[in-house]
Amino acid sequence: MNTLLNVIWLLFGGIWLALGYFAAGILCCLLIITIPFGIASFRIGAYALWPFGRSVVDRGGRTYAFSTLGNVIWVVVAGIWIAIGHVVTAIPMFISIIGIPLGIANLKLIPVSLMPLGKEIVPSSSARMAYYR
Repeated sequence: MNTLLNVIWLLFGGIWLALGYFAAGILCCLLIITIPFGIASFRIGAYALWPFGRSVVDRGGRTYAFSTLGNVIWVVVAGIWIAIGHVVTAIPMFISIIGIPLGIANLKLIPVSLMPLGKEIVPSSSARMAYYR
């Protein structure tokens, strides 16, 4: 079922969202200071291509203050625009019955699009996922 949802997701908006993440990642990698934002953007872009069957969890650790500061900068630079893209693509997905799970997945991507630093993408069935619940 995850594969079917991922293929439908890819055709009806996932490719455009991932391209937005990849474009933001390329822009962030142009400057040395923003390379961590670019890496996070590429990671979330790969997740936006194939979201079903994977989940986002907090990485944790001592770098919480740096992640928070970086996330504030990210929201101003690119996060708000990508979050708006998620909302804009979620609205037409909710119109059809088959698109409702896609719209829900799109809305679940908004928090990670606003705060990508300090997050990790893991398989939903992972033993590590049970640790974070």
